Amino acid sequence: MNRRELIRSLVAGMAIPLAPLGIASAAQRTGRRLILVELSGANDGLNTVIPINDDRYFEIRPNIALSKDKVFDIGNDLALNSELRPLDPAFQSGDMAVIQGLGYPGQNRSHFKSIALWETGGDGSQAGKNGWLTEDIEGMTGSDKLDAHGISLDGGMGVFLSSSGVWLSMTSLNQFSSLSATTEKLASNTQTNSANPALSMIMDRGNALNNSMASISGKIKRLNRHRDIRYDAGEFGRQAAMAAQLIDAGIDAPVFKIKLDGFDTHEHQIWRHPNLLRDLGRGLAGLRKSLIRSGHWESTLIMTYSEFGRRALENESEGTDHGTAAPHFMLSGAIKGGIWGVHPDLGDLVEGDMKFTMDYRSVYASILSDWFKIPLNRFSEFSNENLLSIYT
Repeated sequence: MNRRELIRSLVAGMAIPLAPLGIASAAQRTGRRLILVELSGANDGLNTVIPINDDRYFEIRPNIALSKDKVFDIGNDLALNSELRPLDPAFQSGDMAVIQGLGYPGQNRSHFKSIALWETGGDGSQAGKNGWLTEDIEGMTGSDKLDAHGISLDGGMGVFLSSSGVWLSMTSLNQFSSLSATTEKLASNTQTNSANPALSMIMDRGNALNNSMASISGKIKRLNRHRDIRYDAGEFGRQAAMAAQLIDAGIDAPVFKIKLDGFDTHEHQIWRHPNLLRDLGRGLAGLRKSLIRSGHWESTLIMTYSEFGRRALENESEGTDHGTAAPHFMLSGAIKGGIWGVHPDLGDLVEGDMKFTMDYRSVYASILSDWFKIPLNRFSEFSNENLLSIYT
């Protein structure tokens, strides 16, 4: 084998699994896609979705609680941070759901360990071996005809852990074309040795990568680059815009991932947190408008996630420490928006932490069973009847 070319391919953004692609025929492909939005560092849910009429909120956060002129009402005695105002049209149109109190038993407060749990579908005692949706996505009938099973646009691949499938990590449109040329050269310069099962397996995966990249780069070349998409949301806006461009180009991948970093607000949160939510609001609002314009909004679901919430009690540095439960958002033209679940009781804290009211894996179960139409999936046991009617 040409080892240098193989390593270059790996570094360029694709982990070539050492197992053959398996098709389990779990369900038919729906043509729907999911955009995962990681809020890296652990977003503070209490200053994102605010129980504005609960006096206890102001008592436990004397310095960082948001006044009523810093929020806007969404009903049920709840308000959203004013920096999320760009998302109000989505909420008013029924395209945005606020899912409250997400967490899991035995909360782990390590950034590294807890994000691994969220991305592999574990709890405080054990993480999963693969990304929470990789097995089920790869098992869909016809998934071997996809351009890719998933594409990370921020470089992170934890949620795409898999021993099979085509899961890509690309941070710019130009990378797709450059990696395509590299994989084509790898395929042409390397000969399969049928007597060597390990080598043959690697070459099978290399050929799958080559076919994937050739298809994707060809579609990108036909993309109208003159219709540049820009959102005023920093690096997060760039990733969101790239997701919109790839979808508009016809890239056939059921999962995309983007990330907004910086939510570890241990100090001076009152100044730092609004800037992060401003980028989140602008980026997601821009992405929604682009998908509506291109005709993909009804077939796209956006879901935010984070390693954990933050403590209900503020700390001495006017920030918040690692906590437990937090709300998250789902957006799509094919959901019933509004407020879902129960907000944690601020009068029933455990050492300054909120108790989670919904296992986050019930959201995974609903996405796999009701969005992707995979009724028997890894998380079927966590199905929550409260989420059964969230999809239209």
